[in-house]
Amino acid sequence: MKHVISVHDFSVEEIVEVLDRAEEMVAIARGRTASDLLKGKVLACIFYEPSTRTRLSFETAMHRLGGAVIGFVGTEATSVVKGETLADTIRMVSSYADAVVLRHPREGAARLAAEFSTVPILNAGDGAGQHPTQTLLDLFTIRTEKGRLEGLNISLVGDLRYGRTVHSLAIALAKFGNTINLVSPGGLEMPAEVVSYLKSMGMLGEVCRSPEEVITGTDILYATRIQKERFPDLVEYEKIASLYRVDPELVSRGGEGLIVMHPLPRVNEITPEVDALPQAKYFEQAFNGVPVRMALLAMIIGDV
Repeated sequence: MKHVISVHDFSVEEIVEVLDRAEEMVAIARGRTASDLLKGKVLACIFYEPSTRTRLSFETAMHRLGGAVIGFVGTEATSVVKGETLADTIRMVSSYADAVVLRHPREGAARLAAEFSTVPILNAGDGAGQHPTQTLLDLFTIRTEKGRLEGLNISLVGDLRYGRTVHSLAIALAKFGNTINLVSPGGLEMPAEVVSYLKSMGMLGEVCRSPEEVITGTDILYATRIQKERFPDLVEYEKIASLYRVDPELVSRGGEGLIVMHPLPRVNEITPEVDALPQAKYFEQAFNGVPVRMALLAMIIGDV
């Protein structure tokens, strides 16, 4: 395994291998046991955009395995403000580290970075494109909570156009043979290429405007926030910012075994009252980023 750019780069068998390895990492991720597997290794976290969970979970993963972390968040104090190109930044950073985690506002930036890097690039989100490591932790959460990754009915709700997490997730879930429902406001529909892929796999379910239309048969309700930072027109954002809301009443309509997931951060698309419900799994989901990213780092730069 080298670069981690897109979920398309993974076979079903490779995904399962990562998830199996992540299970072995949970005790270390929780600090119950120690590891020096990546002692002497350096991870560079290069974040051109804000991040909380992705950045901190990668850093935690590296520290838990005995490695070190360098990097930056935001470009204000870097040579990017002087005009340094992404290619030159990656050439330089890859000479300092054993792997580079990159978040960038431009779709395709991670694949471009891989062309200039001398070490593995891990895509931590490229604009409205892909977020493959989020997908892996989502799959790990689903397998942990549901006991399987096949034959599930999953409803993706919210901003499906700009929400990169659902792009990667829909593709991966289709590979495992799950039905995917797409629920979004007008103008925020899933990109055509993802819809075409779901159709080609025979995994496209309902396409609708309201989560109420699919909640009864849903095993996993995966909510996403409206991506304000990707909207070219803030007036249009304000019109639909509070259009969808997952609340206890909606959750109660779901069948037995329903779980609610969200990549976070949330704004107001899931009410705080849902947090106390047994169906709410988004904070466990956030923790799962640590063992999954530990597994990836171990497999990529762990020399094992």
